[in-house]
Amino acid sequence: MRALPLTRRLSLATRQLRRDARAGELRVLFFALLVAVAASTAIGYFSARLNAAMLLRATEFLGADLVLSGSAPAGADQLASGRQLGLEHVQVVEFSSVIATDAGIQLASVKAAGSGYPLRGELKSAPAPYQAEQPGSGPGPGEAWAEARLFAALDLRIGQPIEVGNLQLRLTRVLTYEPDRAGDFYSLTPRVLIHLDDLAATGVVQPGSRVRYRELWRGDGQALSRYRSSVKPTLAAHQRLEDARSGNRQIGGALGRAERYLNLASLAAVLLSGVAVALSAARFAARRFDNSALLRCLGLSRREALSLFALQLAMLGLLASVLGALLGWAGQLILFKLLHGLLPSGVPAGNLWPALAGIATGLVALAGFALPPLAALGRVPPLRVLRRDLLPVPPSSWLVYGAALLALGLIMWRLSLDLALTLALLGGGLLATLLLGGLLLLGLRSLRHLLARAALPWRLGLGQLLRHPLAAAGQALAFGLILLAMALIGLLRGELLDTWQDQLPEKAPNHFALNILPAEQQAFAARLAALSPQPAPLYPIVAGRLTLINGQPVKRIVSKDSAGDRAVRRDLSLTWSSELPAGNELQAGQWWQAQPRDALPGVSVEAELAESLHLQLDDVLTFSVGGLERQARVSSLRKVQWDSFQPNFYMIFAPGTLQDLPATYLTSFYLPPNSERQLVELARAFPAVTLLQVEALLAQLRSILAQVTLAVEYVLLFVLAAGLSVLFAGLQATLDERIRQGALLRALGAERRLLLAARRSEFGLLGAASGVLAAIGCELVSFLLYRFALDLPWQPHPWLLLLPLIGALLVGGAGLLGTRRALNASPLAVLREA
Repeated sequence: MRALPLTRRLSLATRQLRRDARAGELRVLFFALLVAVAASTAIGYFSARLNAAMLLRATEFLGADLVLSGSAPAGADQLASGRQLGLEHVQVVEFSSVIATDAGIQLASVKAAGSGYPLRGELKSAPAPYQAEQPGSGPGPGEAWAEARLFAALDLRIGQPIEVGNLQLRLTRVLTYEPDRAGDFYSLTPRVLIHLDDLAATGVVQPGSRVRYRELWRGDGQALSRYRSSVKPTLAAHQRLEDARSGNRQIGGALGRAERYLNLASLAAVLLSGVAVALSAARFAARRFDNSALLRCLGLSRREALSLFALQLAMLGLLASVLGALLGWAGQLILFKLLHGLLPSGVPAGNLWPALAGIATGLVALAGFALPPLAALGRVPPLRVLRRDLLPVPPSSWLVYGAALLALGLIMWRLSLDLALTLALLGGGLLATLLLGGLLLLGLRSLRHLLARAALPWRLGLGQLLRHPLAAAGQALAFGLILLAMALIGLLRGELLDTWQDQLPEKAPNHFALNILPAEQQAFAARLAALSPQPAPLYPIVAGRLTLINGQPVKRIVSKDSAGDRAVRRDLSLTWSSELPAGNELQAGQWWQAQPRDALPGVSVEAELAESLHLQLDDVLTFSVGGLERQARVSSLRKVQWDSFQPNFYMIFAPGTLQDLPATYLTSFYLPPNSERQLVELARAFPAVTLLQVEALLAQLRSILAQVTLAVEYVLLFVLAAGLSVLFAGLQATLDERIRQGALLRALGAERRLLLAARRSEFGLLGAASGVLAAIGCELVSFLLYRFALDLPWQPHPWLLLLPLIGALLVGGAGLLGTRRALNASPLAVLREA
């Protein structure tokens, strides 16, 4: 027989889909896909736009959108590539030089910046030392701006000349704020800003000079991405590309954590929707066994019959996915409207990618979870038209689980969840499913001896569960998955975000004090104790460079452009301390112990740097400090909380190791708002000290925290909707049998009140069992997440004991609502159809 044309099959599939549009399983399937795509799209838009907005603000602390830095000027091709893409460009050159006046000399950190610096953020200065600062453009040719401590060190006044190399410049303003200095807490010398046009005349920069060249770029995201791609292969060993994430640990860490929370919530919504799709697709296939057999008798091949039903699901899925993408787009607009007071101005508009990715997520979920039951329709024997007991050959288990796992893998790849988080979530969920499913089956079987003494409604309700224990256990697990997902997301909102907020307390240090002289250490500490409630300890700072590891040159050991490579190409701020600093946690080794007098002193190394340098305990490190060599043995590795706004160090030496070397001191402290007068008095009392404000950085981190908190609460609505879709999909899967059972009982004289009581007992017990499973599973999954993915301390959550009650109420109410057709159907009509 000639094959049915595709257009004919498409027309037939459309008519059948319209005819079956009122079927319960199609409504649930449509709703489940709608929720999955809406959640994925809304979170995709929100994450993309929020990250773009936060990165836009974070670039202020970099002075540009992208920075190409190196110890030599950028190549002509590298500069030409950016200009051809329409990017704005400013060059900055940083070096150390002696500033000379008639009164004396002072070593300073000089920055020569071109016109237009900075490309992001604001440069601020004051007309005289300790006066109110004002935003504005930088110095012009022939001018110089200097920090107040240089004025104090050389007894300078506005309008006086200073000599930078061979060039004499006039001091015109006091430099108070550089946006790209937010992460540079350890500059030990006063800062001077000059115009780039004056650099050549100074004669300071010569071959072999220690100079840092920074090419600042600003432009739209696509042009920056293309520039990054074109320049990356041409980077020399000394060059590095920096953006807002890599240039600032605090902002990068906050944005990464925000993405992780939102993607985890999105994954929960998509997984729940996938379960609903699987349950609805199974019922869709089961109700069309007869149709498939009839079509096979009318001459359709197995492939044509299968393609007919696949077209129906594809059209339904495409319609639900498109509408879900529109709903998700509208949802993120509402969310941004709610957050308008917290968001920065000029939030970038989203493109079509999140909507397309959301549609793809819905179609992948439909294909992965609906493929196994759909494949059964192609195996229905034509003889089923005469023998209703004939069932299709079930598909192989590898197809069932392989399709679902492939769909999950694609969705997780799209959400870019890291491996540890994914394994902890899925591994915990799978382990909880196996353990709790087995316990549930044992519990159901142990209830059989209670049936004889139970009241009639309980016997009917329990009998329905015990008649098909595997199906009942599967339903309880599905309902438990709903409660587990919602409880887990609620736990993330209530505990993980609170933990994050606790790490950034309300009175976190918002000022750093650098270059505190040893002679002023006690006086400064006493003055600071009177101003700030909780100042950090004063840490000594000695500049030193790591040169050898176990006698081998360190540059031969580290890989190019790694954290270790960047660390060994500059002087590190070395310190010593008898106590482990706050925000530091030992990962290996021990803190200082008594050592023999001839033993090498110990040094504690930050764990990430140690990994990059391939360091292990007892390795011998050689440092060049002030022209002298000092050796130390690695005694411990530390994990450092970099976003604590406390002084943090890569290397901490044992007390007494560096105390014979000249050092300055560093600390951080908190000052309440409107404390400018106290800050000015502190600066005047200690003119050599540099006071660096990081309030803008703190405000940005708190803004991200507030936005993510509200976003996770908003996403909970999608998780709840996805959970309800699973609930009703599970009820729809057994609806046909319940209708026949209810009709038979009513035909035998059972009253409606008895059937309602039986339903309440059945679904109440099912919901309570689901709540118990969810509580145990949530504790198990949260333990794995905390221990292996989020690295947070875990403790029991007593409020999860409310889940059995919540499950009984939720599942019980939804069960009565979802099975009302079984109570309203005419017994005569149902028995005639049977």
